[in-house]
Amino acid sequence: MEHDVAADPDAKPPARLVAVELDEASIARGSADVEHERATAIWDLVEDNRFAPVGHDGGPYRLKLGLVDNRLAFAITTETGEAVAVHLLSLTPFRRIVKDYFFVCDSYFAAIRTASPSKIEAIDMGRRGLHNDGSQVLVDRLAGKIDIDFDTARRLFTLICALRWKG
Repeated sequence: MEHDVAADPDAKPPARLVAVELDEASIARGSADVEHERATAIWDLVEDNRFAPVGHDGGPYRLKLGLVDNRLAFAITTETGEAVAVHLLSLTPFRRIVKDYFFVCDSYFAAIRTASPSKIEAIDMGRRGLHNDGSQVLVDRLAGKIDIDFDTARRLFTLICALRWKG
């Protein structure tokens, strides 16, 4: 019997990620807190995403993130392991945003201890704005390569921020 996705409201669409793996050879292991942050980011991403490599009608997909020649590598396969594409993105457009994002996050966590609620809210708005900026850069850099929605870009950007690259 054929499974009719339209008849099953709980069925997951094929244009999505079902697994995300970090390349251990290029991405350093972190502290227990960093590893927990990574695992949470991956879980959130796999739970809810729209991910469709342009020009490929298969899916669902598996994604392996790593570094190749100082570029962020998106190695994509089908759920069964068939190679689909590898896209390399320069890290340069992300460096300033990630640096600023971490600075604001540090300010936010320091403010929680001593600042007024309005100051904490203002810092948090700045943090969310930087997160949105990074997500939009990701959408723009993947345009024509991988079709993702903004929420998926936000989850991927969270994961990119959770990475601690070797070197």
